[in-house]
Amino acid sequence: MSDIQRPALEGTVAVRDGRRLSFAEYGSPRGAAIIWMHGTPGARRQIPIEARRYADEHGIRIIGVDRPGIGSSTPYLYGQIGDWTGDLELLLDALAIDTCRLIGLSGGGPWVLAAGAKLPERVHGVGVLGGVAPTRGPDAIDGGVIQLAVRLAPLLQVARVPLGVAITGGIRLVRPLAGNALDLYAALQPPGDKNLLSRPEFKAMFLDDLLNGSRKQMAAPFADVVVFSRDWGFRLADVKVPVRWWHGDHDHIVPFAHGQHVVSKLPDAELYHLPGESHLAGLGVAEEILTTMNKVWDEYGDSRS
Repeated sequence: MSDIQRPALEGTVAVRDGRRLSFAEYGSPRGAAIIWMHGTPGARRQIPIEARRYADEHGIRIIGVDRPGIGSSTPYLYGQIGDWTGDLELLLDALAIDTCRLIGLSGGGPWVLAAGAKLPERVHGVGVLGGVAPTRGPDAIDGGVIQLAVRLAPLLQVARVPLGVAITGGIRLVRPLAGNALDLYAALQPPGDKNLLSRPEFKAMFLDDLLNGSRKQMAAPFADVVVFSRDWGFRLADVKVPVRWWHGDHDHIVPFAHGQHVVSKLPDAELYHLPGESHLAGLGVAEEILTTMNKVWDEYGDSRS
């Protein structure tokens, strides 16, 4: 695996009920903060190299957070996605962050939207990269791989922890072959994702994230599926903060129509169409995304002053 920039700081923060969330931090320790929520699967280091460099060059503080059941984060199943914002507040307090923006990839999308709905005083903008759409309630939309997940949710409710243990053990056994396994996965993907995963720096980032995030446990993807299949605990109309959404029109995991649907129901949202790109496309335009989110931060701050 190629050498890549390590986090400036990694650790865990105490949250509710004696649990902990683990995090990795890049960029300036005193810069404007962006909380980066990984996809499903993923972990705290699933942050593009370009984003890390941008953070250094522009004095931004980017913090990747492991959801419960990944890395050193305590396993836990939230009743609803909106419930996690109580833990987010404690994380922000511990890291001395008053206000922030959030960016979420794929399965990280619902979590950052929840923060925008529940913590508008502290969250001053949300970016979503091919995010999952609601499956329950008035905001729901059918179709896509997530519908298979909805059908599997009752099974995963019971089996998510042992499945996570089994996968963690399996990853440990095949660590020497992880690069070959990622190459095989890439070969089966649409051209957009295949091209992205063929870039050495992206391959190195994904391998580093996977191997570090799964070192202790990997139950979070199954917990994600369970909560995605429930009512999220907020409505899209409740997300009053600015949302900027990037989506490839050849996305084979979350259909482009899902992005259009969610954006149409958000009070302040813009959709950035990525022609010919697939599910991981947002990771390939990290500088554009961070530049856009900086502009959102400035404009939102001015509107509130």
